[in-house]
Amino acid sequence: MNRKEILGLPSMPAASPSYPFGPYRFIDREYFIVVYRSDPAAIRAAVPEPLDPAPENLVYYEWIRMPDSSGFGDYTESGVVIPCTYEGKACNFVAQMYLDDDPPVAAGREIWGFPKKYAHPKLEVASDTLTGTLVYSGQQVAVGTMGYKHEHRAREEKKTKAALSKMQVNLKLIPDVDGKLAIAQLVAYNLVDIKVKGSWTGPARLHLIPHVNAPAADLPVREVVGGRHFIADLTLPYGRVLHDYLK
Repeated sequence: MNRKEILGLPSMPAASPSYPFGPYRFIDREYFIVVYRSDPAAIRAAVPEPLDPAPENLVYYEWIRMPDSSGFGDYTESGVVIPCTYEGKACNFVAQMYLDDDPPVAAGREIWGFPKKYAHPKLEVASDTLTGTLVYSGQQVAVGTMGYKHEHRAREEKKTKAALSKMQVNLKLIPDVDGKLAIAQLVAYNLVDIKVKGSWTGPARLHLIPHVNAPAADLPVREVVGGRHFIADLTLPYGRVLHDYLK
């Protein structure tokens, strides 16, 4: 390979890149989110400065089913998102993510700094119940349930689109060959080309089980506010640096 060929590669390994160039389009992306209140000290410990946790002490525990993802395939994801502000602007900090597909693990970590780890989440309809589970290293970590579509289009699609359009923020940490950090950034991005196909709210429950390598339970459930279930097509574009800790 010559220099031009090397610089034209989208990702490693050169013989078979783990993922292609973006942006990345998702069709029929299905979300199940349990909104709950947690301990403010635990939230503050999980949120990196200069982000500030939103005052309501809310946490979103998410399951996302992605059956048609350009460059990534078919997979499911689960994790923890914390509403925050950056210089007074509302945003969501993605604190933990667990999924069952290698290309989006690699791309998510390398491009945007998503905190992705390999695990086994599942989102399915069990009789009358929308059900999310997460298993890490053979141990159950999370169980979420919600009444399945109790009301047709119960949540305004404009609100759902606005929530999906909200600025998302990741903490990207990439070491250099000497083990010291070469990249330490807050990375921001906004989903685009969003088409909401259905959106529902309803009663929900969430159970988190302590696990050293999947510490979702470090943000304990104090009060469940409710559940959200929606389906949308959307595009994940490249991100931008919001804050550089090395400068």
